Amino acid sequence: MNHEKALVWFRRDLRDHDHAALSAALSNARQVYCAFVFDTDILDTLPSRRDRRVHFIRDSLAELDAALRARGGGLIVRHGRAVDEITALAARLGVAAVFANRDYEPAAKARDAAVTEALEQRGISFHTSKDQAIFDGDEVLTQSGKPYTVFTPYKNAWLKRLTPTDHAEWRCAGQLAGGENAGVPTLEQIGFVPADLNQIGIRPGMSGARALWDDFRAGRIARYGQLRDFPAIKGVSYLSVHLRFGTVSIRELVRTALAEEAGTWLNELIWRDFYFMILDHFPQVVGHAFKAEYDAIRWVDWPAGFAAWQAGRTGYPLVDAAMRQLNHCGWMHNRLRMVVASFLTKDLGIDWRLGERHFAEQLNDFDLSANNGGWQWAASSGCDAQPYFRIFNPVTQSEKFDPEGKFIRRYVPELAAVPNKYIHAPWTMGRLEHEAIGLVIGRDYPAPIVDHKKARDETLARYSVVKKVA
Repeated sequence: MNHEKALVWFRRDLRDHDHAALSAALSNARQVYCAFVFDTDILDTLPSRRDRRVHFIRDSLAELDAALRARGGGLIVRHGRAVDEITALAARLGVAAVFANRDYEPAAKARDAAVTEALEQRGISFHTSKDQAIFDGDEVLTQSGKPYTVFTPYKNAWLKRLTPTDHAEWRCAGQLAGGENAGVPTLEQIGFVPADLNQIGIRPGMSGARALWDDFRAGRIARYGQLRDFPAIKGVSYLSVHLRFGTVSIRELVRTALAEEAGTWLNELIWRDFYFMILDHFPQVVGHAFKAEYDAIRWVDWPAGFAAWQAGRTGYPLVDAAMRQLNHCGWMHNRLRMVVASFLTKDLGIDWRLGERHFAEQLNDFDLSANNGGWQWAASSGCDAQPYFRIFNPVTQSEKFDPEGKFIRRYVPELAAVPNKYIHAPWTMGRLEHEAIGLVIGRDYPAPIVDHKKARDETLARYSVVKKVA
C-alpha cells in the first residue's frame, strides 16, 4: 500500500466492477473513498431541465451508491464545478491521491489538467487509468509512429496488438471507506425534473445494462451482422447509453465478442476506439472538418428546411420516421443516423455542424467522439469518410432496409394505410390510390421538401471545391 487514503472520482464509469481507477485505488490505498460530481460546467449548458441523460445518471448513481454501501463504503455526491468540488473534497478527506478514468474530449482534458494543478498545490497526486477504451494514447500507431486516419488499417493493427491482458477484468476487491456519503440527491435538488425513462423503456444503472447485454448475448449477437441494418427488427444491442455512461464494461463486451467469434459486433467496438483516438489526437475536429479543405464548402442557409428535418416533416418517410424516433425516445438506429445525416448534408445542403449539434442535444447516448465522427463521415469531411459523390438515396435506402414499411408506419402513422408499393415514396401514388385511403399529400403528409435527383446535382456542384483531393 502506497497511501493511507485515496479518492476515486467516478465520471462516465458508473459501475463498481471491472473498473480500472477503482482497482488502482484499492491496490494503492488502505482506505478508498468514492465520489461523483454533478458538474455545473456541463449541466448549466444543457438546453432543458428535463434531460433524460441527467435522469439516467442520477438513477445509475443511486444503484452504484447501493452497491458501494454493500461493500462498506458509499458514494459522496457533490454539485458544483468539478475542479472546485474534487479539490475541496480530497483536502477535507485527507487523501494522498485521487484516481479517475481518462476521458478524451477536449473540455474534459482541460478540466483534468486544472484538477491536476489544483491538487498538486495541496500535495495530492492525480492518477488516471484507461477504462472506456481498449487502446488509447499512442498504443496503436502506424509504422511511422503517427495516428491512423483510416479505419481498416487501424482495425488490423488493433487486432494484431490485442492480447488477453488488454481485455482482462480489473479486480475491485478491497476496503471502501464511508462516513461522508449522504446519499444521491434528487433531480429536483440539482435543478432538474424527471424525464420519461420508464415510458420509453430505459432502465438505468448496472442492472439495466446487464439485462440488455444478457438478452443480446443470448439471442442476437451471433446474427448481428445479418440484422443490424433493419430498424424494424430487434437486431442491435441497445447498449449505447450504457457504454456512454459506463454502466457496462467495454472489456467484457470485447471478451464476449471474441469468444463468440462475433466479428461484425467487434468491429463496432473497434470503431468506438477509433473515434476516441481521432478526437484525442485531432481535437480540431470539434467545430472543423477533419479534412480542412472541406471547410471551404458553402452550405445552404435554410432554417425552414432544418426545422422540417428536425420535426420529421421532410416528405421522405424513412427520414421522417427516423427523426420522429429521435424526438420520441432520444435514440436512433445506427443505419438511420447515416441516412438522416446524409439527407441533411447532401439533400438539403445544410452544414453538418447543425445536425451534429442537434444530435448532441437529443441523443441519450450522445458521445462527442462518435457523434462527430459519424456526422463527418456522412458529410465526407472526416477521416475514412464516404466519398462526397456517394450520396444516399432516401427512397432506395427505405426500400432496402425497411422493405415492408413497418418502421415507417410505427413512427409516421399518417401513412399507415399506404400500400407497400408506395410507402417509400407516397407522392408517387395516383389520384385514385390517394382517394381510396383518404390521404392527401401536402395536407395529411408533406410533399417532398426537395427533389433528390436535383439535390444530388446541387451537392456535386457544392462539393466541387474539394474535387481535386477526392
